[in-house]
Amino acid sequence: MKALVPTVRLTGQIEALSYLALLGIAMPLKYFLGQPAAVQLVGMAHGLLWIAYVGLAGLGYLQRRWSLRTASLLLLASLLPFGPFVADARLLRPLEAAK
Repeated sequence: MKALVPTVRLTGQIEALSYLALLGIAMPLKYFLGQPAAVQLVGMAHGLLWIAYVGLAGLGYLQRRWSLRTASLLLLASLLPFGPFVADARLLRPLEAAK
């Protein structure tokens, strides 16, 4: 996979948006308006995107020889609502520019 860094960046941005949608839209719909379908739909999409993001971080570590620090910080960022945006700016853009 030649374009790993751009793929991780895009996946991270979409994953972060799905997390924000889950927390800010779907969960209030479920708990305040009794609409659990939103959490099921957005939650499934977010879960799949999270798995892809974590898998791509692992791929970067194993195949592209990213440092353990970089891979660990990407994994940590995946757990925070705005984490992938921060990781994109501080870790992935410099990685992409170095190539």
